[in-house]
Parts: sequence; structure tokens; C-alpha cells
Amino acid sequence: MTGLLSREKIGIYVDVQNIYYTTKEVFSRQFDYRAFWRKLADNNKIIIANAYAIDRGITAQKKFQSALRYIGFEVKLKPYISRADGSAKGDWDVGITIDVIKSAPELDRVVLLSGDGDFELLVNYIRDTYGIPVDIYGVSHLTASSLKYSASKFYDIDEGFLL
Repeated sequence: MTGLLSREKIGIYVDVQNIYYTTKEVFSRQFDYRAFWRKLADNNKIIIANAYAIDRGITAQKKFQSALRYIGFEVKLKPYISRADGSAKGDWDVGITIDVIKSAPELDRVVLLSGDGDFELLVNYIRDTYGIPVDIYGVSHLTASSLKYSASKFYDIDEGFLL
């Protein structure tokens, strides 16, 4: 029983769009969220698990979001915004940052799935302010070097994390 009590309390934060597009580009496959969850849940106590996505209202996307909820993630959605010039807007960088900062005092470790270099400042802030490690999972050659170097530990998403 003492083994269960000594498990680290972790928070998982997934930049769904980043993980989707990087695994698709490099592997032409999808990330296996269920296997990822099992791997982390084996040795840790998952306190928070948020998946941040853009909602386009597509049926396949809704099924995916339901699957994430079934696994144990809270799915946070923002509407997809198409601009008049044809460009699109839809990222969760600020939302993820706020959620991580708010929850960090409750955690022993932060786990962030993203390759976005904008999160380097967040990683450094959490580590320096709260003294807790921040692990990054990303596709190595599509993950910003600055993010990899700021991470307490970087985990390369490879074939073992894919469907």
C-alpha cells in the first residue's frame, strides 16, 4: 500500500492540435492516447488531465473528443475561427499556460505534450517558481530546441506512442 501513497501527483496537459499535426506529418499516424495514459498511470497519480482542442463540429472530431473523455481527459474546446483573409486562428497557448500555473502548486510533476517553443517560458517559470519538474513529450525534430532544453526530461514521440 505504501507504493500507491508514494506515487507522484502529475498534471497532464495536451496541445491536441500540435500532437495531431506533428505525428501526422512525421509518421502519417495518430498518437495513442490510451497507451500514453496507461504508461503514466502505472507509476503516477494523475490529478489533472486536460486535452486542449479546436472544435470544428466535425463528427469524427466529436468521436475523438468522446474517446479522450472516456480515457480520463477533460476536453477543453475553442471554436475554430476562419478569418476573412483565409487564415485561421485557434490555439490554446494562453489557456494551457494559465491552467498549468494555477494547478502547479498541487502537483509533483507537470507533463506537457507539445512541441511549441512558446511553452519554454512556462516550463522555466514552473520549474523555477514551484521547484517541480516539467516533462515534455513531442516529435523530436518538430519540437523547438529551446523547449527540449528547458524541459526536465524530453520524451520523443516515436512508433511506440502511435496507433
